[in-house]
Amino acid sequence: MILSTKGRYGLKMMFELAKKHGNGTMSLKDIAKNQELSETYLEQLISHLRKAGLVNSIRGAQGGYELSKTPSEITVGEIIRTLEGPLAPSDCVVDNEPECTKAGYCVTRPIWERIMESINSVIDSITLQDMINDFQKLILTKEGENERE
Repeated sequence: MILSTKGRYGLKMMFELAKKHGNGTMSLKDIAKNQELSETYLEQLISHLRKAGLVNSIRGAQGGYELSKTPSEITVGEIIRTLEGPLAPSDCVVDNEPECTKAGYCVTRPIWERIMESINSVIDSITLQDMINDFQKLILTKEGENERE
């Protein structure tokens, strides 16, 4: 299972908004520039995130986008499922799919369920704040390496 650009780019966009949280809005142009992504593509993604209540749009000269909640209240799982849909290794374990007629004796279904539960557990345990914290650690490590050179 590989995430599409929707999930990957959407997560990068939300990370940029999280870094700016509490300091005003951010334009899609700036997000696209900072993450080296297509502004046109981000326009398509932001509407899904706005409809899901994860971002707010502000109109006007100082307008742009901002998170609707604090970075510690938004999980990676919420973002990815908003843009990608359910993350499952097989259709048979997706909630809104018709029940498989062989589900009661299928030898592989428990495996797919465990994989799905594990993935969801991980992505639901990581917040945008965790991403910011990890990023700050990377920056500090990189600065320390540069000082030693």
